[in-house]
Amino acid sequence: MTMPTGDSAPSPFEPPGDAVAAYAGGQPPGAGFPVVPPGGVPAQYGGTAPLPKRRNVFAVWLGLPIITLGIYSLVWWYKVNRETRFNPRTRVSPFVSLIAVTLGAFLIIPVFVSVYWTGQRIADAQRAAGLPSTCIPVLGLVLAFFFSLFTLYYQSEMNKIADAYPGAVTGQPVPLRGV
Repeated sequence: MTMPTGDSAPSPFEPPGDAVAAYAGGQPPGAGFPVVPPGGVPAQYGGTAPLPKRRNVFAVWLGLPIITLGIYSLVWWYKVNRETRFNPRTRVSPFVSLIAVTLGAFLIIPVFVSVYWTGQRIADAQRAAGLPSTCIPVLGLVLAFFFSLFTLYYQSEMNKIADAYPGAVTGQPVPLRGV
């Protein structure tokens, strides 16, 4: 069965006419068009993201949690998960990550899952900044068993992103280099 071709809208299942002509000319569909990753714009096409905050690793790990009776640790966890959205492909709800380490602690497993995936998101953010991904989620998971050293480790890895943009201010949109 064929559809009338008058002034009807183009079918979403067929490529536009020029793409068909390009393919007929020997080029595959999409040749010459930029490939955009899902959820983001590649760096070479002007993608930007707000710069994560550089924090003192010892203050994050020990100082502020002691002063605030542990509340700062929860605030930091929310903020670091929000800042991992530096990579535009990262889809994370910082609130869900926070719930996983608070209420999820009663089930034990969600805490470790959240710690692991946060490390993975930090590694992805490092790649988006054009850095080698030096954050190892398994190491963060192991350090969680030793005086919560994963906070110190993860913040030092996040600081590498901030250090990659000298002169930029926290929250300032900076160009992505490696998406």
